[in-house]
Amino acid sequence: MKEIPRNHPSPDDEEQQTGEFPLNEYRLRLDGREWSILHVGSVLSRDDENRFLGELKGRLPYGVALWPSAIALAHDLVSRAGELRGRRVLELGTGTGLPGIVAASLGARVVQTDRDELAMSSCKRNCERNGVGTIEHRLADWTSWDDAGQYDWIIGSDILYGVELQPHLRRIFESNLAAGGRVLLSDPFRAVSLGLLEAMEEDGWSVSLSKWSVGDEAAPRPVAVFELAAPRNGPVAQPRLPQSGHVAPLS
Repeated sequence: MKEIPRNHPSPDDEEQQTGEFPLNEYRLRLDGREWSILHVGSVLSRDDENRFLGELKGRLPYGVALWPSAIALAHDLVSRAGELRGRRVLELGTGTGLPGIVAASLGARVVQTDRDELAMSSCKRNCERNGVGTIEHRLADWTSWDDAGQYDWIIGSDILYGVELQPHLRRIFESNLAAGGRVLLSDPFRAVSLGLLEAMEEDGWSVSLSKWSVGDEAAPRPVAVFELAAPRNGPVAQPRLPQSGHVAPLS
């Protein structure tokens, strides 16, 4: 699966900034649709990630950058368009909002959450940019989670990196996932993330994955999209067969 994305200052947003940082535009084109996302910079390779964490950590929240896991999850959601229409979707750690915006465009009823006000502001701006007015936005902290709603899909891109937060995330998965629902998590194969997924599988969760490659074909960043189904009394519906694809580099 390929695309021709763009990463450049948006011609109609050159005066817009996130704090002191100018915004770039990323365009995702798939299946005859196009989405436009503003962000402070793309973090595709491991070198990009190390540079971002070294230079900007403490100056910007992670969520205002464009991460490979968000791009991979957006592609995966488009491939599931028929499964999303009319379904309730909860996005955790929404950041720039790309996956949730894609899901809403495909007919899902989406709630996007993030604990950071700057990231949420960026997300709301991207929703307006894409003409998506049906999404509900909530500032929310996983450590003090009080949402009692039930969701058919819980999605998140690269949200498992903090060991201290994993128990809180797992509690959200267990309490907010509707019967027969799915958790969909994209992750660049971080060891700490795999540890949590292995533990959940040992506890009876069904875990499968689709593999995507994001970035330059010469040095792509592998990203997994994990599909999780909770253990139930009785048979658990089987996840679909694994997918794979390559996402072209930003230009």
